[in-house]
Amino acid sequence: MIAVRRAARPTLDREHGRFLIEAMAATPAASGSSAPPADWRDRAAAAIPGGASTGSKRPEALYGPAGGAGPTHFVRASGCRLTTADGRDLVDCTMALGSVALGYADPEVVDAVARAVRDGNVAGLSHVREVELAERLIEIVPCAERVRFLKSGAEGVAAAVRVARAYTGKSSVVGAGYFGWLDWCSTALGVPGGVRRDFHPAAFDDVESLDAALAEAGEDLAAIVVEPVVERLPSQEWIAAARAACDARGAVLIFDEMKTGFRLRPGGFQEYAGASCDVAVFGKALANGFPLAAVVGRAEVMDVARSTWISSTLAGESAALAAATAVLDRHAREDVCAQLWRTGEAMCEAMRRAIATTGTSGVTIAGIPPMWLVRFEDARRPPRFVDQALDDGVLFKLGAYDFASLAHDAAALTAIEHAATRAFASLGAHKA
Repeated sequence: MIAVRRAARPTLDREHGRFLIEAMAATPAASGSSAPPADWRDRAAAAIPGGASTGSKRPEALYGPAGGAGPTHFVRASGCRLTTADGRDLVDCTMALGSVALGYADPEVVDAVARAVRDGNVAGLSHVREVELAERLIEIVPCAERVRFLKSGAEGVAAAVRVARAYTGKSSVVGAGYFGWLDWCSTALGVPGGVRRDFHPAAFDDVESLDAALAEAGEDLAAIVVEPVVERLPSQEWIAAARAACDARGAVLIFDEMKTGFRLRPGGFQEYAGASCDVAVFGKALANGFPLAAVVGRAEVMDVARSTWISSTLAGESAALAAATAVLDRHAREDVCAQLWRTGEAMCEAMRRAIATTGTSGVTIAGIPPMWLVRFEDARRPPRFVDQALDDGVLFKLGAYDFASLAHDAAALTAIEHAATRAFASLGAHKA
């Protein structure tokens, strides 16, 4: 039987601006730091279908189909570093799947959240922070005239599609990208066939594929939804074709800015590229890891949300709103996105030096600097690379993406290059 221990009460360390859990280090049962990785993996597998509530954190998603032997759980994270359940310290290049851009446990964000929690983060009324943050997003995001908040990107994009369908009175949606797990865009087991018939997938940055999907949708087109960046920037031709198709058919153009918002620019790809959309969805780096999504768009379209039903009990809870406000304050003071780009370039250059030093072939560094990836020609090699790098204290993402953060300092860059060099050398020695 697992002993149940009452959780220690969190206190706020004023000097460092972060939560410290009293007695965590001294009480192994509280942090789990005395248990080997397999114990946490086995316990998770027995209690949680798939072993993790986030699909990309399942062992096979982290380490390949066999699940690897790497750590699956952490006990604390700060900056760009995390401590695993078995006490290993790792430089993290995944940055919580891109949801953290400033750094884990950023002092300003944590202080803002702590104040919000002390004041009561939910009540029977909306918090004033909901209005204040909406007003600031309207100032920042080019397409934003109205804002609605939710908790996840999947929720946010589904809400944007609901609004588009209500606005147009039509049902079909053309989509290029990944938009989460909800039924409207999924082909997973358990999704009704009738739902699937209204979604028409198109390939990223492929005008012919877009035209084919539009032909399938016909005159029933309610919206085109795109991830504007998928491993690279799109062509102007593709974005222009989507815009023109929506204009011609009275449909809504939706940008999924979950990864690009507050990373390429505060206002996302639309600000970076000067592109026009009707509705956009932000999240991830918006609140530096706290759960928040913002659906923003033109007033004419967004005001239809009054006539349909989009609601979530905790959509406007103030802890995440406070986190996002602190993030916006940081962006107002300094060019965070330029720093992320420079840091990402440094990370990519460190990886390229590792490739050159080891003479490794069949591997390239792809993506754009703030969100990059290691691309292998041989599909057998990525799991071994990730596993070998862990031995030298660096956690890389299997596939897309690795993310730059403001917390990736010179020491972290050195660790990344060292771990990658040794991992690439190991791949060459084993001939993968």
